[in-house]
Amino acid sequence: MSENKITFLIQCADSKGIIAKVTSFFYEEEFNILTCQQFTDTVEDAYFMRVSLDARDLKYSREVLSSKFSVLAESLNFSWSVHYTSDVQNIAILASKTTHCLYDLLEKHRENKLKCNIPFVIGNHESVRPVVEQFGIPFFYQPISADNWGEVQSKWTKKFKEEKVDLIVMARFMRILSSEFINEFPEQIINIHHAFLPAFLGANPYRRAFERGVKMIGATAHYATDDLDEGPIIEQDVERVSHASTPAGLTQIGSDIERKVLSKAVKFHLDSRIIVKGNRTIVFPETDD
Repeated sequence: MSENKITFLIQCADSKGIIAKVTSFFYEEEFNILTCQQFTDTVEDAYFMRVSLDARDLKYSREVLSSKFSVLAESLNFSWSVHYTSDVQNIAILASKTTHCLYDLLEKHRENKLKCNIPFVIGNHESVRPVVEQFGIPFFYQPISADNWGEVQSKWTKKFKEEKVDLIVMARFMRILSSEFINEFPEQIINIHHAFLPAFLGANPYRRAFERGVKMIGATAHYATDDLDEGPIIEQDVERVSHASTPAGLTQIGSDIERKVLSKAVKFHLDSRIIVKGNRTIVFPETDD
């Protein structure tokens, strides 16, 4: 199977014949379709599609392909985007004291399980430096206070745009991003919340889960929006616990879930498997493409 792919993400109102029209377009342009996934939301009468093509079949420029597809998209009122696996994305990681999610991302990147560039990691605690530098990735220490937080985010906005950062990952970064910063990077910031949202929003959820006597705990990865911990959810997982679980035990179990959930969410994003619809996501499952 070709590793060099072109992926189209499409959403529109549901109607008959969409699959036929899209696949016919790519057939006429002499593309081999590697995978074609679709989902119909019967509640909102909406249709979503992910089509993966063999990029070796592209006989003209990307601009020409987009222009040709735009004609079809306009006639069917599509919202769409196109992604090329040859464009390796740049990820900036933000981290605080807790490093299990950070370490997992860096390890998966080293093993080529996350196909991306990580040009740098920024942390607001020096204790993060040894974790990052063992992977040969530059670490930038940024002290943060209430007084300088706005200025820091302005500096980051400039830096991320200059460095052509495609995705920002909050690997248990424990500061609340401003609306101004978030709106500069729509659907480009992934956060891990160490609880199964919408329960136990905010800080120290495992202590509150213990006090509530929950029988399962989990973690949630979502896109960051103006509404704290309420952005479109990408991935979640849970594990059963019991009355015998201590806050420390819940924290350890939760940490394992957090690692798995965050790395899966990042991979879904990198693989162009996510379509955002309002405050929901459609996440197409992994296939052999």
